Amino acid sequence: MRKPIAAVVGAMLLTTQLHAQDIAQIAKSDPLIITGAVGTNNTYYYSSEGNGYRSPLSNAVYANLNISVYGISMPFSFYYSNDNTSFTYPQLSFNLTPSYKNWTGHIGQSTMDFSPYVLNMSWNGVGLEYNSSRLRVGAFYGKLRSAINDDPTDPAARRPQYRRMGWGFKIGYGNSKNYLDLYLLRAYDRLNSVSEPWREVISPQENVVVGLRGCVTPVKWASLTANVAASIFSTDTRADKIQDAKADRWDKVFDVRYSSLMRFAGDATLNLALGGVNASIVYRMVQPDYTSLGTYYMSNNYHSLGVTASTMLFRRVSLSATFSGQQDNLTNRQLYTTSGYVYSAMAATRISDHFNLTAGFNGYTQKQSDGTARVSDTTRVNRQLTSFTVTPTYMTSSEVLSHSLSLTANMTWNRDRNQFTESRNHSNITTCAVGLCYSLGVKPWATDFSLALSHQQTEGYRNKYRSEVGTLSASRSFLEEKNLQLSASVSLCYNEVERQSKSLSLNGDLQVGYTLKKVHSFSAGASFNKYGDVNITNTRSGLDCTDITCSLNYAYTFSLLQIKRGGKDGEKK
Repeated sequence: MRKPIAAVVGAMLLTTQLHAQDIAQIAKSDPLIITGAVGTNNTYYYSSEGNGYRSPLSNAVYANLNISVYGISMPFSFYYSNDNTSFTYPQLSFNLTPSYKNWTGHIGQSTMDFSPYVLNMSWNGVGLEYNSSRLRVGAFYGKLRSAINDDPTDPAARRPQYRRMGWGFKIGYGNSKNYLDLYLLRAYDRLNSVSEPWREVISPQENVVVGLRGCVTPVKWASLTANVAASIFSTDTRADKIQDAKADRWDKVFDVRYSSLMRFAGDATLNLALGGVNASIVYRMVQPDYTSLGTYYMSNNYHSLGVTASTMLFRRVSLSATFSGQQDNLTNRQLYTTSGYVYSAMAATRISDHFNLTAGFNGYTQKQSDGTARVSDTTRVNRQLTSFTVTPTYMTSSEVLSHSLSLTANMTWNRDRNQFTESRNHSNITTCAVGLCYSLGVKPWATDFSLALSHQQTEGYRNKYRSEVGTLSASRSFLEEKNLQLSASVSLCYNEVERQSKSLSLNGDLQVGYTLKKVHSFSAGASFNKYGDVNITNTRSGLDCTDITCSLNYAYTFSLLQIKRGGKDGEKK
């Protein structure tokens, strides 16, 4: 069991960010405004089963300060907690984004709109953009990620990574209906950013990506958009260069090496709007090993086709449907090929001013076929998931009372379509779930009551599971300004695995909040949870165990100094 904390272990996080508004508006902004907030969060926890995974007493203090100078905002934050077991050194994050008319500058940690196949992460550096009604131009240079260079002899050392630098350029022309944009990214790892021992563990990489995105709208009811990219990628910049006249043409931008790859990715969408029906057809393809060092993880080695459609009938019934299919193993070099199909349909109608009805169907099918190896019939993956949901809702309101009643019913079938594994593993799963929720609002009392009941039953793998949950809650606002809020809830949950285990739990929660003069915020809460033994080998359903949690929180927001535009003296508060 974890020993009690004998000394307070602190952690501090200091973050500074600078933001700027339009330069043309600086003269109209207030010279100096200092605002902030301070507060504390305190939690007490007790468990009859011991405190092995949670501290019995948690305390935290925080402070936020925002300094605004002529519209340039500089927020600072401080956080201290005894829950942490290590010290975090202050971190500095800087971002300045001045703008003037159609020009926008970027200094520090910034982002810029690029093709998702080229760049979708932030960078730390400098950039400049020009955006008019039709012309768009932008460029940046900065650090895409920091180096991780822990001591190699430390058993807890983090996985190393090189400092990654990059620069990019984009240019585009057109409006929302007809446009063309070109993107270029050059990214590379700095070899000397990690120590010599780590260089045997990871390889430095470099990358050039060119992207093209465009849209054409020949008629009002049809448009075609496309987004394509080509990536030249070296998995190890220490590999030898390829001595070839064609490769030497690009040596000022990218060194073609024996570790270099060239891959493509892209998508195209056809949008149609005919006779009240809106539809779109999307095709996407990402080649194996497609990589851009300016993006986070991206799936590759697949292509997909999707169709969506929606319409409105009689101005009351909304219909929509989707279908998409995806298959991997584009080069047939994997052992097996996997195909997946997702399909859904939904209908929603407003039967009257008080009654709404929604129904939906969802399905997913996964199949496995041959690749470089033949799939055995006895292990072939072939599963189908289907789900139906119906949700009627009734609402009514008067000057005194408001009522809301909703019912949700769902049936889900997860079937194994392989006759060999289905009969052997009994792996078909069927789930039935029903939920009922009733809400009552008493307007003169500013009080709300709600009752929620749910039932779920699942059968599969020769087991039957059942869950019953009931929750009753109430909330009310007090005082003339409604600045005192009180809420309470109680819930009972019963779980059973047939012929194996039973468990029962009872939970109660009480919360109170009070706001004084709009700047002082107090809140307190208490909750308890009574539950039975969760060991699956036991069948006791008594409330043997107890968890108790209490919290007390306070926050104060303030305006420390204000110097308004017009040369007036500052006002201290």
